[in-house]
Formats: sequence, C-alpha cells, structure tokens
Amino acid sequence: MSTRTDAPTRREQILKEAARLFAERGFHGVGVDEIGAAVGISGPGLYRHFPGKDAMLAELLIGISERLLDGGRQRVEESDGDPEALLGALIDGHIDFALDDRPLITLHDRELDRLRDTDRKRVRQLQRQYVELWVAVVRRLYPAPPEAEARATVHAVFGLLNSTPHLGSASAGSRVLGRAEAESLLRRLAHGAFGALASAPASASVSASASASAE
Repeated sequence: MSTRTDAPTRREQILKEAARLFAERGFHGVGVDEIGAAVGISGPGLYRHFPGKDAMLAELLIGISERLLDGGRQRVEESDGDPEALLGALIDGHIDFALDDRPLITLHDRELDRLRDTDRKRVRQLQRQYVELWVAVVRRLYPAPPEAEARATVHAVFGLLNSTPHLGSASAGSRVLGRAEAESLLRRLAHGAFGALASAPASASVSASASASAE
C-alpha cells in the first residue's frame, strides 16, 4: 500500500513506469526502450535491473499481492482485538492501494495469464491468504451468516474497491471524483456491504448451537 515516504529506488521507478505503460497500452504494446525512456535510461540499461519485460510483470503482480497480504497481517498484529476497528483498518488499507495503484489493478485483470505457471500460482496463493485473512475478521464481527456468505461478501467488496480504474473517466457534463470524495464513497460502500451481513439468517451450525444451549 502506498505508504512509502523515502525516495524510490531506480528499480522501483522502472516498475512504476512499466506498470503505467503496460496498463495504458498492453504488455505487448510497450517496448523496453519506451520503459527506459520513461525513467531516463537507455532500453538496454534496463537489463542491469531486470532480465526482461516478463520479469517486470511477474515482480509487479507478485509484489502487489505480497504487499497487500503483509499490510493486512500487520493490521491484524497491531489491532487491539476489536474486529470492527480491524475491519475498518483493512478497508482503509485496501482503499489506499486501490486509489494509489490503479495501473496494477488494470495490469492484474489484463495480464495475469501471461505469467509463468509458477508465478501465476504464487499470485493466486497470496491472494487466497489475503482473502482468508479478511474472512476470519468478518466472521468474528458477523458470526451468524454461513462462512461461504462471508467469503462471497469479501470477494464482492474487493470487486467494488478494485473498480477504481473506472473512476477516472467522466462523461460529458460530469466531473471526476476527487481523491477524498472517492475514498469516502468507497469506504461507505464497503462498510455497507459488510453491514448487510448483520441481517443475514444464521447458518445451520450457529442455529443448532443456539438451540442446544437453550435446552
């Protein structure tokens, strides 16, 4: 999540510009020379940092999956045990990513299948762990609905938050939402989606447990 305050390294600059160009024109529509020009070095000079475009793509998609998971784990570790506050922190962290790293969302949607099998499996593994981290928090806050419903809600919220690449284009006569407006809107929508679980019917296991306790 984009919380760095120190100056980016040359390698990070290359990755940032590669992500932007790949998202704008597609992986095969961008050459090494163009990426190099975007950071002020020759195309061949990029090979001192990466063996090629495939390696850049893999590092971008694996890297953002690792950052999201690490950020989620850090929020869990720093929480005071309040699941509502923790879910809010997870939502805010993902919103930061979704607003600050929009090209990576586009890149993931368009280019994930271009990764080698091992790299693509790594991305999927990291994403599953990230989902399960959220599911565990959501189930603590809303224990009544079935686990499958909680998991489906997490995926739905991710889809909602990851829609940010589409927030940047305005139709005639309309305007683009500012950062603060978009952040506030996404936060309300995410909390609203999870809040709907509060009125969901209890799962069979929870109902059975409650019945047994009443006897």
